[in-house]
Amino acid sequence: MRGPGAVAVSDFTLVSALGHGRAPTLAALREGRSGLVQRGFETAQLDTWLGVVDGAEAVRFPDPLAGFDCRNNQLAELGLRADGFKHSVQRAAQRFGAARVGVFLGTSTSGILATEIAYRHRDPATGALPASLDYARTHNTYSVARYVRERLGLLGPAHVVSTACSSSAKVFATAARMIAAGLVDAAVVGGVDSLCMTTLYGFRALELVSTDICRPWDAGRAGLSLGEAAAFALLERDAARPAAWLLGAGESSDGHHMSSPHPEGAGAADAMRGALAAAGLAPGDVDYLNLHGTGTPGNDAAEDRAVCTVFGQTLACSSTKGFTGHTLGAAGGVEAAIVLLALQHGFVPASLNLRDPDPALHAHIVRETALRPLRVAASNSFGFGGSNACLVFGAADRVEGRA
Repeated sequence: MRGPGAVAVSDFTLVSALGHGRAPTLAALREGRSGLVQRGFETAQLDTWLGVVDGAEAVRFPDPLAGFDCRNNQLAELGLRADGFKHSVQRAAQRFGAARVGVFLGTSTSGILATEIAYRHRDPATGALPASLDYARTHNTYSVARYVRERLGLLGPAHVVSTACSSSAKVFATAARMIAAGLVDAAVVGGVDSLCMTTLYGFRALELVSTDICRPWDAGRAGLSLGEAAAFALLERDAARPAAWLLGAGESSDGHHMSSPHPEGAGAADAMRGALAAAGLAPGDVDYLNLHGTGTPGNDAAEDRAVCTVFGQTLACSSTKGFTGHTLGAAGGVEAAIVLLALQHGFVPASLNLRDPDPALHAHIVRETALRPLRVAASNSFGFGGSNACLVFGAADRVEGRA
């Protein structure tokens, strides 16, 4: 059942290592084909697998937006172009008015790569960064929301959420609240995160990056594979033909540790329960759960306990980070888009690279893509510091309304 708080998802898109837009993403998911490759990035040569977006460097910005030139905003631009998403937003702005469309995006490192490159060219005498660096429109966390807002000619409220890997899931909840409060009629949500030296070397310093391709729920899992992406969705107060429904969102903050989850997944379980409560659903109403599933030993174990506590051991689950890599601040948006594809096309994506299931973990992991109609699906996103989010979506043609 679709409750009175449900919000229409009228369009969505994503750009990742799997390609630009829904079609190449869907093809890769159905075929079980990963976008991860063993390669370096920029000046970093690390023994790891990465999910790099092709074609970002070719994006050029017109003069009024030239100050936004950085890899993160290049990815954002690719996302706006994919599947004609920018035209859907423009139609919403015409319908509701530009001041009634909000922009709420998630990111982790924003355009920090621009500052890293600028640092190499600082003045040798004074150490000053080059004047060409536009910090406010590149490195600054708000940069991506500001770019998207100006690029689309929107005038509504805008902000960025930066809660590590839950960032671009939490903005769905933000937009739903803003629409319910009557502050906006529609919102662009999602997230953008680009690879940079801070990310690559920072996660290696934390000993979280695997030299092997990431293997969520595998007994021999040794860490994550990093990626980059842009993902967007358009939420509207109502839509004649929605792509799907956002039925509910749950958020929690357990504050257990700066970088490690609560060992029993307490905060994660709270977020899942909150999402179900907001949607007015029972655990048995959910047909598929997209796991946060990073492939790190502690994270997978904690999430497994949380999932089994809330849903039991029979719900079909998978981690799609074996396809895209962990896209950090964009992960929530990317995996929401994957869930929406699964709802539209009736399938459960595989959890790639799982060779030897960990006998200590008990969630029901789908190892090969399974074709089946889905009515309701959920997506988990958990960030450093215990910031947790869970989103519940309903298929447009299978979820009935109620008064």
